[in-house]
Amino acid sequence: MKTTIKVSGMNCGHCSAAVQKAAGGVPGVIAALVSLEKGEVELDYDGAPGTLEAVKKALGRAGYKAG
Repeated sequence: MKTTIKVSGMNCGHCSAAVQKAAGGVPGVIAALVSLEKGEVELDYDGAPGTLEAVKKALGRAGYKAG
């Protein structure tokens, strides 16, 4: 499945790399493509219940707000 999550708090290349690492490290995430310009991360994931919530929590732990 694919979805896009808005991420606030990204303002540089380091931020986008941190978001990609946090989102991509969640079990069930196949790919995470970050757009710094749009302030979002596009996810390709397994569709399992709880995966999106786990991604949002991982982004929060990395210091970003997902919504």
